Amino acid sequence: MKKFIELIEDTMKEAFVKAGYEEKFAKVTLSNRPDLCEYQCNGAMALAKAHKKAPIAIANEIIEIVKDEKMFDKIEAVMPGFININIDSEFLAEYINDIYKDEKLGCSVNEPKTIVIDYGGANVAKPLHVGHLRSAVIGESIKRMLKFLGNNVIGDVHLGDWGLQMGLIITELKERQPDLVYFDESYEGEYPSEAPFTISELEEIYPCASGKSKQDESFKEKAHEATLKLQQGYPPYRALWKHILNVSIKDLKMNYDNLNVSFDLWKGESDADPYIPDMIKDLKNQGLLYESQGAMVVDVVEETDTKEIPPCIVQKSNGAALYATSDLATLVQREQDFNPDMVVYLTDKRQEMHFTQVFRVAKKANIVKDNTELKFISFGTMNGKDGKPFKTRDGGVMRLEHLIKDISDAVYEKIMENRSVSEEEARETSKVVGLAALKYGDLSNQASKDYVFDIDRFSSFEGNTGPYILYTIVRIKSILNKYLEENKLTDLSVLPASNASEKELMLVLSKFNDVIENAVNELAPHKVCAYIYEISNAFNKFYHETKILSCEDEDKKRSYINLISLAKNALEICIDLLGFAAPDRM
Repeated sequence: MKKFIELIEDTMKEAFVKAGYEEKFAKVTLSNRPDLCEYQCNGAMALAKAHKKAPIAIANEIIEIVKDEKMFDKIEAVMPGFININIDSEFLAEYINDIYKDEKLGCSVNEPKTIVIDYGGANVAKPLHVGHLRSAVIGESIKRMLKFLGNNVIGDVHLGDWGLQMGLIITELKERQPDLVYFDESYEGEYPSEAPFTISELEEIYPCASGKSKQDESFKEKAHEATLKLQQGYPPYRALWKHILNVSIKDLKMNYDNLNVSFDLWKGESDADPYIPDMIKDLKNQGLLYESQGAMVVDVVEETDTKEIPPCIVQKSNGAALYATSDLATLVQREQDFNPDMVVYLTDKRQEMHFTQVFRVAKKANIVKDNTELKFISFGTMNGKDGKPFKTRDGGVMRLEHLIKDISDAVYEKIMENRSVSEEEARETSKVVGLAALKYGDLSNQASKDYVFDIDRFSSFEGNTGPYILYTIVRIKSILNKYLEENKLTDLSVLPASNASEKELMLVLSKFNDVIENAVNELAPHKVCAYIYEISNAFNKFYHETKILSCEDEDKKRSYINLISLAKNALEICIDLLGFAAPDRM
């Protein structure tokens, strides 16, 4: 379905060509002076010098050609040469009715692409903390946005499950429980199906072992040996490793569920390990891999570089793999499993150089096809009010489940101030609204920028916040429910706007496909947030200025109901793309 602004622009292009000018100058934009007009075209200004005419004269030529077009309520040339456009209310209503009938509200589903999104990136044996929030929340939203436009999207958590942390845990466990069968070299039976530790014990074992390794060189050496034995396939350690994975993943799934984040794949670095030997061999055979200071590296410098890009280290001097090795091998695996058109990675911005190197090796070595798009989305830091990375009151890293609880509690207190619902309902509602506050607070910022996590502002029911968006949806639901108690909707059409705020709401809703398709193309959830804030403001202005349910003209009342129903549909689609939902009452 054509975007509303494209329909206007098509008409203007025809006029420019008819007047003897190039159609590229007929670009139409939203007005930057909504007090003067709704859309504008500034092409006459750019044409003036080349055609040696006053811009106002060119603008008037165009006006003369389009003045009788039914889409325009008013179109005029304004000094020194702007073309100001107001849209005909009947033409606008026709477009609103077209998108109201469409399941995706006018969004076009193009040829679907296969896209793998690598987000989450949690380490096993460690609890999720605030540092994991942005990857999970932004990645989940981008996955949903891409799926909405018909793409085949595979989300992969890509766990950290194969490095030294595994050896540290195994070594510490051996010191604590040396009698376990995993440490009896003469044991030949089946290994237990139950893990010899709980998630709480596991989460205590790792930091203890990590601390020891920094002070005790002997312990550290044992951990390295255990890691090597694990990676070489030593059965007892493989059995322990599976226990670590199973216990960790169960806990991670529960915590990600609380964030309304899910993954299609629960693969980790270990899944890439079998692909490494052949990949190294292939890099050597292509003459790309060479020795530098004992390590094996690939040059990734390009002529257009404006800063130094070091060689990508693919193998350490002792033969050990690195993150780059694992990420390249994972691309080999993904290419074989999915043949993706695009692979998207989400990590903090400190990883930018790493992914520049990995992407260049992948292209240079034909690990992925030339036309496969490899995209890195970096995100900034979530900071406290002091401008430093967000911490607990005692200066520690806050667990994600505690952050979720804190913001839900803040919302609960605000709900209970009104005391319009029971404590039980308030608790359940606060979980839904709290998640919206948390996610919207994050996603409304451009991903690459740092932002301040302000629990009081994020949980407010006023301003540009998640609770304000949900409150708007709940208000619309309440109006619709009251209307439907006494009426049946058989006619789903919207009449031309009869007042300014009604037309403003229609104009905002007419942009749905334009905004969403643009946000998906740019992988930019913050644009969806900005749009639903705009819809909410337009609806609330219309609501305060219009007697909806008490309107005596039944046709007009029905039209109002259909219009706000469309607003609700648009808002609910958008919050689903952002990864949260609205309650029925607040």
